[in-house]
Amino acid sequence: MAIDGIFLSLLAREIEPLCGNARVDRVFQPARETLILALRAKGGNQKLLMSASSQTPRIQLTAGSYENPAAPPMFCMLLRKHLSGAKLCAVSQVSLDRILMLHFENRNELGDLVTLRLAVEIMGRHSNIILLGEDGKIIDAIKRVDLQTSSVRPVLPGLPYQLPPGQDKLSLLESEPEQVLERICSYPELPLHKAVMNAILGISPVVAGEIAGYALRGGEGIVSSLDAEQLSRLRFFLQEMKERIAAGGTPTMLLTKEGKPKDLCFLEITQYSGLMLTKHYESYSELLDAFFRERDLSERMHQRSGDLFRFLANTSERIERKLQHQREELLQSRDRDKLRVQADLINSNLYRLQKGETVARLENFYEPDSPLIDIPLDARLTPAQNAQRYYAEYRKADTAERMLKTLIEKGEAEYAYIDTVLDELLRATCEAELDAIREELIATGYMRRRGTGREKRPQKLGPVRYRSSDGFQILQGRGNVQNDQLTMKDSQKGDIWFHTQNIPGSHVVIRTEGKPVPERTLEEAAKIAAYNSKAKQSSLVPVDYTEIRNVRKPAGARPGFVLYVNYQTAVVTPDEELCERLKEK
Repeated sequence: MAIDGIFLSLLAREIEPLCGNARVDRVFQPARETLILALRAKGGNQKLLMSASSQTPRIQLTAGSYENPAAPPMFCMLLRKHLSGAKLCAVSQVSLDRILMLHFENRNELGDLVTLRLAVEIMGRHSNIILLGEDGKIIDAIKRVDLQTSSVRPVLPGLPYQLPPGQDKLSLLESEPEQVLERICSYPELPLHKAVMNAILGISPVVAGEIAGYALRGGEGIVSSLDAEQLSRLRFFLQEMKERIAAGGTPTMLLTKEGKPKDLCFLEITQYSGLMLTKHYESYSELLDAFFRERDLSERMHQRSGDLFRFLANTSERIERKLQHQREELLQSRDRDKLRVQADLINSNLYRLQKGETVARLENFYEPDSPLIDIPLDARLTPAQNAQRYYAEYRKADTAERMLKTLIEKGEAEYAYIDTVLDELLRATCEAELDAIREELIATGYMRRRGTGREKRPQKLGPVRYRSSDGFQILQGRGNVQNDQLTMKDSQKGDIWFHTQNIPGSHVVIRTEGKPVPERTLEEAAKIAAYNSKAKQSSLVPVDYTEIRNVRKPAGARPGFVLYVNYQTAVVTPDEELCERLKEK
């Protein structure tokens, strides 16, 4: 994602109406490289956000809410000293470079009127926010750049502010399309999109690709290969683009097919031919709010779900290792009958054995032809004591088998439970669902609550609601805890319950309200259950269904686990389109 110079000029237009009638009320620094100026204006208060983060550099008016640290950073305190009460007089852009200058007037400690500038540089990892005095010298910056980092353009208090080196490119806003076309043609051996980037000031690669794509009708080619029609199309698009920018452009977000924000632009994007989605907004600030809100949510979801995935994967692996060890011990314990036979044979031949012997060769009368077998003896024990030792080992192995069977049964149930939580995590679509999963793991003793302070209570989510084609309400639990709530507490005995057969997934309930349920609604509910399960990518998924009266939860069972009887089974294929169509908005 890159905010180019033209995009920045359109953002400046949105800020301009505040100039002359807005004053800085408060200054906040919610993140290390992000500032917010709370502006008090006649038309209503506004928040001007500036970020010098290498990942999210921008300047915009924002409607978002941001948490501020308990102790403001030093740069924030410095800005409060110089800008509190200051009047925003003007906003200017250096050519079409990615630098906006905010011009302020304020009174200093002596009561004299002074002018200050805040340079907001939107340049990727070199982005910065720099406060300048009347003399053009740097008062301070949100990111200081010493001489070791950059001997060409250091950014330190007391040094004169220097603009970055200029670019030998033409501004489309200040040049005629013919001039721009001539400059593009001065790079005959370059692919058209690269020549456009080299020729035009203030555009991103996405815009260059859009220009080249229009001229070449979606194809590729070097500049020298362009024919007369392609050159004419190129000139036409440059003129049209200039007019669109003059009219304010089109705030556009580019999204993946999954709906994740990918890029943003001041033009309608057509070059991806259905591989991407586009969404339009009323203003560039609104576009940026939405872009970073969605992207930040996506990144937070990825980070937080990644932490949970690692925890659950480690837990699952630990349970599996333990089960494997217990199964090996169980196999060994199944040889216990051999111990009893050895004890019986020693006991039957006490008169033939003496203390001090290490091996007894005895006939095994439990087998046909009574073959001779060697039985190890402890020379320190009498024959009778050796027999009792073998009996004791037999009893120990017998007890171990019973205990191991119980432990393995519990371990397999625990493994299956963790599998259901993993399924919840795979299907989580918002942070509240991640919070619910974490709370469930805390409640079941797998995780500990973080910190000792008072934690914010997670947002409580209700079940997902659908409306069947026949008008019946269908509810789907979002997780194990909510599955229990939906099935065991919120449903009536005559409601119909659905769950994938022996596959982790959501509980789904049809609210019958005492009415007979048509086959179509039963099939739709079964498809909803199949889609909201671990088998969502499969076909021909078995889904059991029965009345709630036939479902019970065993005492002490883990969240989401129930037993049911008198059920029927529908075999369906998960249908995402159906689920989205029936979902209540």
